[in-house]
Amino acid sequence: MTVLDLDQLAAIELPTADEEIWRYSRIGDLDLSAYHPVSSRPDVSGPATFVEVGGEAVDLFPDDTPDVFAGINLRNASQARVVVPANTTVEGAITITHTIPADGALVCPRLVIEAGENSEVTVVERFLSAADGSSLVLPVLQAAIAQAARVNYLAVNELSEQAWSIGNQQAVGQRDSQTLLATVALGGDYARVSTNARVSGRGASTRQVALYFAGGTQMHDFRTTQDHDAPNTNSDLLFKGAVQDHAASVYTGLIKIREHANGTAAYQTNRNLTLSEGAWAESVPNLDIRTNDVKCSHASTVGPIDEDQRFYLESRGVRPEIAERLVVLGFFDEVLSQLPAHDIAGDLRASVAAKLHIGLADDEGGQ
Repeated sequence: MTVLDLDQLAAIELPTADEEIWRYSRIGDLDLSAYHPVSSRPDVSGPATFVEVGGEAVDLFPDDTPDVFAGINLRNASQARVVVPANTTVEGAITITHTIPADGALVCPRLVIEAGENSEVTVVERFLSAADGSSLVLPVLQAAIAQAARVNYLAVNELSEQAWSIGNQQAVGQRDSQTLLATVALGGDYARVSTNARVSGRGASTRQVALYFAGGTQMHDFRTTQDHDAPNTNSDLLFKGAVQDHAASVYTGLIKIREHANGTAAYQTNRNLTLSEGAWAESVPNLDIRTNDVKCSHASTVGPIDEDQRFYLESRGVRPEIAERLVVLGFFDEVLSQLPAHDIAGDLRASVAAKLHIGLADDEGGQ
């Protein structure tokens, strides 16, 4: 692996917001010269016998480098590799935790998942900040899911509000495979995840779910592709977000159905709550359908919380400020219930509640 030095890093040409895939982003605010590469070794818990930490960076898809940041990751990777043999079910979740230093550190976590035929694994990847202060995190996920394999993945962003994160996820599922890509994004100053979930074998399916909540001046930015490259495949996406204070969010999604992918069913839903007048959210669903024999739908909404729900709670004695927060927590429960590691959902719900400036005890007492 060739590690970039500071001069090479500063010389890299970055994309601009003039490019469609970076529209609405904060990419113009990024100065790579303000960061220095730092190697970082993740902590692994759970069934760690399936995990190899370190070693040469593995690139499962060498013909498809999504952007310059994925390229930087490949040359500076702090890698964890999960390899599950055929016909093996991994009991319990593998948890991989990246603790990111501050003081201008640039860290490139790289997670490679290789699931053999008829195998099953759940992987939780957590991103934490060691301290407040600037950092740049460029995570990459690559997952190759063999025939009839089942892969469940959850990324949890709990970075400090001084950190930047620009991530790429690539997953390819073969015949009759099942893939779940889940994200919970609460941290970061600017946090972006681009996901390409491709189904390449007949009968394969993929699901994407995300919960994101931005406050202060945070910005969360999601770009997703549901790529159908085989007949009789399925994909489903549910992203739910909320913004408060002067925060912002962007969701851009593409359902791509190729000419030979007849018999496909693909669904995409993005819902956003704006909780303050100074907050804004953008939702841009897209379709690229090249055959007629498909079932597709996409839906997006951006707006304040439902006044009928608020009124219902207030009419039963719930204080107005608590009523609004209960509606937000209920809004997110649909995503929390679909997370692959169910035991983490309670902690994440508590983190969302804390961001709403209430505790779960107040939540229950208000009822």
